[in-house]
Amino acid sequence: MQDKKILLVGVGGQGTILASRILSWIALHQGKDVKMSEIHGMAQRGGTVITQICVAERVFSPVIEPGEADTLLSFELLEAQRNLHFLKPDGLLIVNEQRLLPMSVITGSAAYPEDIVTNLRRTTSNLRVVAALSEAVALGNPRVANVVMLGSLSKLWMEIPDDAWDEALIANVPPRFLELNRMAFARGKAIA
Repeated sequence: MQDKKILLVGVGGQGTILASRILSWIALHQGKDVKMSEIHGMAQRGGTVITQICVAERVFSPVIEPGEADTLLSFELLEAQRNLHFLKPDGLLIVNEQRLLPMSVITGSAAYPEDIVTNLRRTTSNLRVVAALSEAVALGNPRVANVVMLGSLSKLWMEIPDDAWDEALIANVPPRFLELNRMAFARGKAIA
């Protein structure tokens, strides 16, 4: 695994933190130093969740400054747009096409932007839009959209053997949900 700065963003309840823990577990078990930072204000009420992961031979801080992220993995469209300034010019942006309305939109004080994917395409040439929620629903549980996203990430960016990913799932997912998460990961990899 190469040195990487990975920013994961989403909305409370989307599994952003679990996905971050899986990524951090993999990096640690590939012999890297890993630092992870979580920011989840109002996460249980649909608020923004941001996780920063830095992976290297030696990491002193998990903080990712604007323009430093090698990868931005976004579980929601608007969160991708809000955090795009953290991505390097040649960085990889993987975004779930899901839209979750923030409170300002629900109350009518703001409108949800309709042209987010167009704006993202103008900003970065390395964009992948994933129908993670649709794939998760097809598997029978919308809560595994985060692992669909990890499957896509594994195919597009990370040179890590499938057995390492499987070990990470075993270590981080409750046993009763393991098989479902394995299917979600495989589906994300297949559609990447």
